[in-house]
Amino acid sequence: MIRTGETNLITDVPGIQVGNAQDEALRSGVTVIKPDQPAIASVDVRGGGPGTRETEALNADCLVDFIHAIVLSGGSAYGLDSASGVMAYLAEKKIGFDLGGAIIPIVPTAILFDLLNGGDKNWGRFAPYRDLGYEAAANVRHTTRLGNIGAGLGASSGGLKGGLGSASLVFDDNGTEITVGAIAAVNASGSATIPGSPVMWAFPFERDNELGGQPVAEIKLPIDMDFNLDLQVGTNTTLVTVATDAILTKPQARRIAIMAQDGLARAIRWVHSPFDGDSVFVLATGKNRLSDPDHALSKLGMLAADCVARAIARGVYEAESLGDMESYRSRYGRFLLHQSGEHND
Repeated sequence: MIRTGETNLITDVPGIQVGNAQDEALRSGVTVIKPDQPAIASVDVRGGGPGTRETEALNADCLVDFIHAIVLSGGSAYGLDSASGVMAYLAEKKIGFDLGGAIIPIVPTAILFDLLNGGDKNWGRFAPYRDLGYEAAANVRHTTRLGNIGAGLGASSGGLKGGLGSASLVFDDNGTEITVGAIAAVNASGSATIPGSPVMWAFPFERDNELGGQPVAEIKLPIDMDFNLDLQVGTNTTLVTVATDAILTKPQARRIAIMAQDGLARAIRWVHSPFDGDSVFVLATGKNRLSDPDHALSKLGMLAADCVARAIARGVYEAESLGDMESYRSRYGRFLLHQSGEHND
């Protein structure tokens, strides 16, 4: 039997913490995903305009097996400096790769573009992302808020306000419970909703009314599959981290990342475009052994993709309007309440 985790967040995976920091005036922020202990990690990058740091170290043929945190940041290339703040915090705590007494935290990072969202980006000589990274690392907890927080604060999504979303699933693997969760900073150039409809592309994967009870009947066939949105190249990106308590090798973690990318395709259209830097990280805390290295791994990857689709949809659903970016619930809230029977004229 498959069920959501206790809080339906990536932090349902034992040993995973999330920290956020944001600047309301800047309309940007940083999200840190930190395992309690160093964890196996991999990444799959498919967007045509990525901005990353330390992702090459996650290749299976590279020396370092374990990482100490993953950072998702706003700020475009300036946001890559957030990793320096996270490294500073971890180094103070003596967390890192010990190389002859030198402590080097391994902190893979990816960024999204939120520089044109109306926030005050006149930060002077140095961008604030190093400090935001340090603050986010200091804020890590075994829970997280969603919506306008961390890397999701200034995000947009296909004409709606984007945000930070998360979801989890627990499944039985031959008597052992395996947990998988995802967190997504949704700043997509594509749309999370079906054209001409409030229904999200991810509606078949909704659990426990987490998207307000998606009104399937409102999909009008045939769907107008055209998509037109005036965007500048490289001004978007959806960033995802998947975590699991399964024991994985780096190549297995890479396979999960590849499969989890399907969750982006289920939740956003278009996706993996030249306009985006879509990236999926995977963390494996190594608590539970899979019963079958092939079949169980395939099931884990399938459910990871489901979690990604739901996390993306929740990122849009939980977001609040900001400036001229209208939120999903602001635009469609009355309709959803009507469908659920909670709205009375």
